[in-house]
Amino acid sequence: QVQLVESGGGLVQPGGALRLSCAAFGSIFDINFTGWYRQAPGKQRELVAAITSGGTTNYADSVKGRFTISRDNAKNTVVYLQMNSLKPEDTAVYYCNVRRQWGNGAWGQGTQVTVSS
Repeated sequence: QVQLVESGGGLVQPGGALRLSCAAFGSIFDINFTGWYRQAPGKQRELVAAITSGGTTNYADSVKGRFTISRDNAKNTVVYLQMNSLKPEDTAVYYCNVRRQWGNGAWGQGTQVTVSS
């Protein structure tokens, strides 16, 4: 099994920045995908950014050029989401998700991001 621990959410003013972290523990050797999703009140959960084990990244159109997903090279089990130029519409609960080649994936508990003046 894999357990995920997220951190880094909070309240920020429009135009500000936050960095989310997702740390994976347990059976992590076959993780081949890590994604950050978000869910705003009354809306469906959507994929924001993702990174594969090979380093390929992809982003939702709404965050391209503002958000960056990366993996800590020293701690291969930590994935970050750097969020710049935040907008009120980025307000949501952000969830980390991993997929594995041979086992069940996992979701984190979620971290609240609120963008407001």
